[in-house]
Amino acid sequence: MSAEYPEYATFGLAPAMRAGGVLANGDYQVHRDFVDFIVDGRPLLFQLSDLDAVSPLASDVPPAIFTAHVRGLLLEADAPLTGGRYVIYGCPECEDLACGAVTAVIERAGDDYVWRDFAWQTRAEADLELNGYHGIGPFRFEGDEYRGALRSLLAGVPDEPASRRVLLIGARVAVLARLAAALRTIGIGAEITRDAAGVSADELRTYGAVAFGQTVAEEERTAVRRSFERAGADVAYVDGLAPIIPLLVAQIENALDRSPPEQRRLVRLIAADGAAGVEVTSTCRVRLTAYRLDRLSRARTHEIFDGTLPAGRHRIALDAKAVRKESFLVARSSGSVLVEAVAR
Repeated sequence: MSAEYPEYATFGLAPAMRAGGVLANGDYQVHRDFVDFIVDGRPLLFQLSDLDAVSPLASDVPPAIFTAHVRGLLLEADAPLTGGRYVIYGCPECEDLACGAVTAVIERAGDDYVWRDFAWQTRAEADLELNGYHGIGPFRFEGDEYRGALRSLLAGVPDEPASRRVLLIGARVAVLARLAAALRTIGIGAEITRDAAGVSADELRTYGAVAFGQTVAEEERTAVRRSFERAGADVAYVDGLAPIIPLLVAQIENALDRSPPEQRRLVRLIAADGAAGVEVTSTCRVRLTAYRLDRLSRARTHEIFDGTLPAGRHRIALDAKAVRKESFLVARSSGSVLVEAVAR
């Protein structure tokens, strides 16, 4: 084995999500489902500090382009960038290199594959001295393991994964309509109904989540759950906390996240005794926002915290004015969203 690559790293793939949402300033953040690279048991993205990015293996790209990306990583196609460089992570909003991308040289070492010289790239040529990720890689992957993982993706590329569709059930049509519009804006399909009795089993199986409005009675909720059970649909159920669109979007994004805890950055949120408890598994940016309804049923939003936190548990003080009466907290990282009611 070459002295330049003294040890093997394990290679795998896992579903991942870039959480969409309606942000406190009114901006929208697009939802993206993608396949992440798992190196030595951890998402490679987590080694890149606070990077809001997705791999080229995104579920919403056309199948032909998805396949081309896979074949590129297998070195069955020419590198798209000079110097044998491939895009490892790119902008979640577009595919423009000008937005910035993490690139690396991919090459063969006998039967194995090597990823080296990681860099942040915004132009045709990468400047390793100025923008290189000097603490990451090189990685040498065993050939059969690497090829097996990537070729498994070519067995079938879904056009629209079920996780990106949500069924909204409730009586407040105006709220549901605004919620559906917000979800569609960030890339999540949403339909509205009062019950699911007349919906075909094939249709029910296309949903990843069901969101109930506060006015939906328990008897109605039970009937909906039975319809999905008879259809053999594996869905997440969301009980809307309040008619606040950014809050409801965050609840739905949380429900759609089926990734295991060890592959998430944001894993814990509690809100009690005048403070929020937040736990992250790797260094990342965390935004903490409080939502509540005032006495006139108007939505109130307060930015509590926006900063980079190292791995571990953190205590963040809550402004008493921001969380008075019935309030809710949303914690957001680039890939995860957690929602918690503030304990009184």
